[in-house]
Amino acid sequence: MLIKKESQSLSNYGSLICSDNCYTINSTLSISYSLTIEKEVFKPGNDKLANLCPSKRALIVIDKSVWDIYKDEILQYFASHDILIDFVIMECGEKNKSLDATLDILNRMESFGVLRRSEPVIAIGGGVLLDVVGFASSMYRRGIPYIRVPTTLMAMIDATLGIKTGINYLERRNRLGAYYAPHSAIIDTSFLKTVDKREISNGAGEIFKLAVVKDAELFDLLDKHGKKLLDNKFQKNEEIVSNVINLSIKGMLDELIYNMWELELQRLVDFGHSFSPLIEMKSLPIFLHGEAVALDVVLSCAISNVRGCLSDEDLLRVIKVASDLSLPWTHPLFRDEELIYEALSDTVLHRNGSQNLPLPVTIGNSKFVNNVDKKQIKKATQILEKLSSHHMEIY
Repeated sequence: MLIKKESQSLSNYGSLICSDNCYTINSTLSISYSLTIEKEVFKPGNDKLANLCPSKRALIVIDKSVWDIYKDEILQYFASHDILIDFVIMECGEKNKSLDATLDILNRMESFGVLRRSEPVIAIGGGVLLDVVGFASSMYRRGIPYIRVPTTLMAMIDATLGIKTGINYLERRNRLGAYYAPHSAIIDTSFLKTVDKREISNGAGEIFKLAVVKDAELFDLLDKHGKKLLDNKFQKNEEIVSNVINLSIKGMLDELIYNMWELELQRLVDFGHSFSPLIEMKSLPIFLHGEAVALDVVLSCAISNVRGCLSDEDLLRVIKVASDLSLPWTHPLFRDEELIYEALSDTVLHRNGSQNLPLPVTIGNSKFVNNVDKKQIKKATQILEKLSSHHMEIY
């Protein structure tokens, strides 16, 4: 006779089932974090960040370029709130998204004596820094809280939003990482006024991706206003800026919220990340991440066109918007058939043996396919080769 016993944990987050010397453990962990859009986060009268430091101490990891510009403002802010701070000033870029950088941050966490629950580490910088700090925080004492303060457009509409953290390893992008949510994030677009224009364009690559794959309204905004948004560094036309930023954030979160741990491997947010990861890493430092994403987006659109889905007109609109945002839309590396197929094969491993390629059928509407072959890739590269002969390439 089987004896079955079930007991519920006191926290109601788990259950234990015992049957014939076999134990089945079910446990869940809820996540909750806030994303706040806040202007002038380091203005002394703004209490938002200070209120997230209840112990009146904070370890801050900050991008060196941000430190060089905002050092005095940041020091004044924390002094005005009587918060004791220490800094890790980090050189950023894909080459710094490394195990060595992670270990440096872990060493500083230890020497600072970070409390396990009430002293969130504050990460101030771009996506590389946020990913590294998040990864280090997931490991230190098996998890301590951290706060994201993104300072680039890429970080604001991508790295800040989800719970993924990671570093590059073995010449592969984000090969080591963890799913680890921040305590909170504060998005302040006023940082963008001091960001290099190419970095603004880089972040626009992720907005561009989202618009093509799932949001025709967002695409239309980029089509009409993309060049001005880039030229003004998202600092003028507040209503348009707000619409673009909020549509991007909401669109990304709509895709992430029910699949935070990527249990489902068909993900629209993987659009632009099917061919680009391997090519981007192999070609460092030629492309910034958003530039590689944009190249992947246009290649994917050309493949869709070859398959009889995306129209010629829509393909040309995609290329036009990429150009308006100063994003590359074709490059010899993204017309190298063997390299593209190698990149796709690596992606298939990451997606557990399936291509799971999101391809747009019209702008803002997509489907997943699993049967893209070398012949289709060759035809797509030929289309881009022909188009590039009539346009000046960015690189």
